[in-house]
Amino acid sequence: MSSSANSFQALVRLLRYARGYRRRIIAATTCSIINKIFDIAPEILIGVAIDVVVNQERSFVARLGFTTPQEQILMLAVLTFFIWAGESIFEYLYKILWRNLAQRLQADMRLDTYEHAQRLDMAFFESRSSGQLVATMNDDVNQLERFLDGGANSLIQVGVTVVAVGAVFFVISPLIALLAFTPIPMIIWGAFFFQRKAGPLYADVREKVGDLASRLSNNLSGIATIKSFTSEDREAARLRATSEAYVEANRRAIRVSSAFIPVIRMAILAGFLATFTVGGMLALRGDLNVGAYGVLVFLTQRLLWPLTGLAEVIDLFERAMASTRRILDLLAVPITVKDNEGKPLAAPVRGEVSFESVSFHYASSGVGVDGVSLRVPEGNTLALVGATGSGKSTLIKLLLRFYDPEAGRVCIDGQPIGEVSLNSLRQSIGLVSQDVYLFEGSIRDNIAYGKPDADEAEVIEAARTAEAWDFIQELPQGLDTPVGERGIRLSGGQRQRLSLARALLKDPPILVLDEATSAVDNETEAAIQRSLLKIGLGRTVIMIAHRLSTIVHADEIVVIDGGRVVEQGTHGALIERGGRYAAQWKVQTGAAQDAMALS
Repeated sequence: MSSSANSFQALVRLLRYARGYRRRIIAATTCSIINKIFDIAPEILIGVAIDVVVNQERSFVARLGFTTPQEQILMLAVLTFFIWAGESIFEYLYKILWRNLAQRLQADMRLDTYEHAQRLDMAFFESRSSGQLVATMNDDVNQLERFLDGGANSLIQVGVTVVAVGAVFFVISPLIALLAFTPIPMIIWGAFFFQRKAGPLYADVREKVGDLASRLSNNLSGIATIKSFTSEDREAARLRATSEAYVEANRRAIRVSSAFIPVIRMAILAGFLATFTVGGMLALRGDLNVGAYGVLVFLTQRLLWPLTGLAEVIDLFERAMASTRRILDLLAVPITVKDNEGKPLAAPVRGEVSFESVSFHYASSGVGVDGVSLRVPEGNTLALVGATGSGKSTLIKLLLRFYDPEAGRVCIDGQPIGEVSLNSLRQSIGLVSQDVYLFEGSIRDNIAYGKPDADEAEVIEAARTAEAWDFIQELPQGLDTPVGERGIRLSGGQRQRLSLARALLKDPPILVLDEATSAVDNETEAAIQRSLLKIGLGRTVIMIAHRLSTIVHADEIVVIDGGRVVEQGTHGALIERGGRYAAQWKVQTGAAQDAMALS
């Protein structure tokens, strides 16, 4: 499909998206049209004034009842005042309308894009970089806003100029109109020719913007790793290469768009010279009124010179349509994990969890789980054990409905989770993962994230239960201490305890711990273990753990390998069986004894 067709298709999609703004668009367009008509009128009045001075009582204005030249001049002066006032008023109105429309549309589009992205499946985020998404929601939306802020008005006014001036030309002199309009087809053809050339180049520019944003985001997030490996120069070189790719993409687009004005300027000169010379000859012969000749000369400027700005308008338009395609393509990404709104889990949620012959495989790698059947009675603790990639975390993702199983079903209290609302499902589950994410804000904000209306007593109680209250009290600002971006001002153990407190304040009937103690020190692990003894009372707990010492008290331990259940039972029963769990236990406890002997 050609660039012109792509841009037109993007414009149609944008207008379809913006149908709720139709009245604002019509009002802004109307003000742009009226403003341009007023803007053209002074050139006509100049010609009429020349006619008054030359022909006096025989002028065009005299036919309207103004007999003396003085009356005619005064009438033109009054008319000029109202025309300039009208032009100023409608310029103010169209700027207000277009700019407010641009701001409102870009704000709504950014919010719609973000809200849609939040509902997309986890598979989408695993296949897209965050930098590309940020570039779409921010830079692309801003690019569209810049076009609406000025380019849309310019495009409309160029069209109005051609139609209005053309009408005056054909009324005064069809011959000169034909000569003046001869360059216009070439100008329009040139505009679309350059547009076809520039369209793919600006699409490439938008991609390079996303690459650059992704590189910056990744590097700033991993600044500690960069510093620890003394890779500052290497990362700066990689960023420089990405930045240069963006500059080069822009250079290619600029080279094409910049060639438009010099080429079109020569076409405009031909039209102007034709009006100037042919019209002058006709006026000298008496075949054309001197005032009409003045009108034609001035209007030729009004007709043709604005077309030089068409290059900039086309440039803005192409950038905006490239951005629009990316925005609307993101909004068009389908949501496969459907939300059954209005169908909550039956209250009260007891917390019984069952996986019934569940199978699921990731499209990118093919790994997953095959025919897993498990049942966790309400109030019990289930521990999942296995090597990395065996399928433990996949079961948790299926329980939270980050994905839907290919076969089988997951149930809570006997209800298939695919038949209930995502809100009620996820409100019933508290997740504490190995990779703790704290939002920028205070400790209080992060603990109360799942229950924003919680009072201070509830926040403190959750912190006590998670054994986080002692270190919080020692901080200068206590609960109001800022945690920094991603909790960078706190230690790993402190972040983990806050994550546990956050899940506890939510008070879910089901608590999921996804390797919650794998990256903490022994003291923090012991604190979390003590917390779990309290937390597990009357609550269903599902734990994923590599340290087997943390799960010895679980009601049932399930060993998963290659996506299948290979062993299950209590800690004692599995040790007696002498299988994989017992072998792993022997390795871990033996390693611990060796470490103690070495120390």
